[in-house]
Amino acid sequence: MDGGGGGGSTSGDDGKQEKHLVLAHKLFLLSHPDVDDLSKVDLRSDVLSAVKSDDMAPLFESLAAAGVLEPDAVLLSEMRARIDEEIRKLDEKIADAEENLGESEVREAHLAKSLYFVKVGEKEKALEQLKVTEGKTVAIGQKMDLVFYTLQIGLFYMDFDLISKSVDKAKKLFEEGGDWERKNRLKVYEGLYCMATRNFKKATSLFLDSISTFTTYELFPYDTFIFYTVLTSIISLDRVSLKQKVVDAPEILAVISKVPHLSEFLNSLYNCQYKSFFVAFSGLTEQIKLDRYLQPHFRYYMREVRTVVYSQFLESYKSVTMEAMASAFGVTVDFIDQELSRFIAAGKLHCKIDKVAGVLETNRPDERNAFYQSTIKQGDFLLNRIQKLSRVIDL
Repeated sequence: MDGGGGGGSTSGDDGKQEKHLVLAHKLFLLSHPDVDDLSKVDLRSDVLSAVKSDDMAPLFESLAAAGVLEPDAVLLSEMRARIDEEIRKLDEKIADAEENLGESEVREAHLAKSLYFVKVGEKEKALEQLKVTEGKTVAIGQKMDLVFYTLQIGLFYMDFDLISKSVDKAKKLFEEGGDWERKNRLKVYEGLYCMATRNFKKATSLFLDSISTFTTYELFPYDTFIFYTVLTSIISLDRVSLKQKVVDAPEILAVISKVPHLSEFLNSLYNCQYKSFFVAFSGLTEQIKLDRYLQPHFRYYMREVRTVVYSQFLESYKSVTMEAMASAFGVTVDFIDQELSRFIAAGKLHCKIDKVAGVLETNRPDERNAFYQSTIKQGDFLLNRIQKLSRVIDL
């Protein structure tokens, strides 16, 4: 499975991941403590090749300063010379288009310059030139494509402020029009942003809406998309929704086996096969750790998944022995004791441990009673307000 890792086409119609996002993922792995030194030698070679092929002088300079790549003044000056020459040619084309050609040719010339800045990794210049290009653009679809370029830049640099503003801008553009294909692609971009900023519930909704219309191969392959969809769904959906939208979804069933441990992870949870679930879960942890979008939330996700699975197990019992629960999960009684103590203290599980008897007693909140109490409180508050208002009116 390729990891989640901007300039070329905005769309992934050719089924290829945007090469700058592939590069971003390799840079992430290079800085990861869990990646072995031998793998990092290959990664460093791949990164240098990618930087050279696109003349990414600014990135090369920053990587050399950080000690990721070896400094090379000759290579840097050669790249800068090629960039200057290419920009001179692009400026000439813009001038020629403005003097001799129509508005669409002028726009295309400006777009070419924008994409060149994206290609060489000149972030600020690329964003500035994309704004200039937008000023020359009339069609909503073409304006949307410019937003997708901006989103890819944001994802490369993990600039969440830029991504958030771009998503909002795209939504405003869609109010003026826009086709369904681009709208569906935006859902995946927004879903990825939500997942990367720990809004798993919204990410799940957006990903599930896009399962049958997925075309954003520039971000990641379809099996990676399914990986994200299953992972976010497990901690966001109730059992009924999980069965209907994920476990039985034909689009997910078609590719889930391509991602190691993912099918066992999903199905063992739904089928209450807790030993198998923990085995699959441990197999998936490495993939989550080595994903640049999920890695910052690794510990949080681990806690949430365990909350889901422990809650599901306890849902069936009013009381259960610690030994029975430990046996169901294939772990020791001490492990379950320590785990549940932490979750109970954090308010994640509604139960209490009787250490003497070695029993867990659930004390799930009565939702109907809680709703009744809430309604009574709101009613009292409303009556008080009405009484105060009536006194004011009487005066």
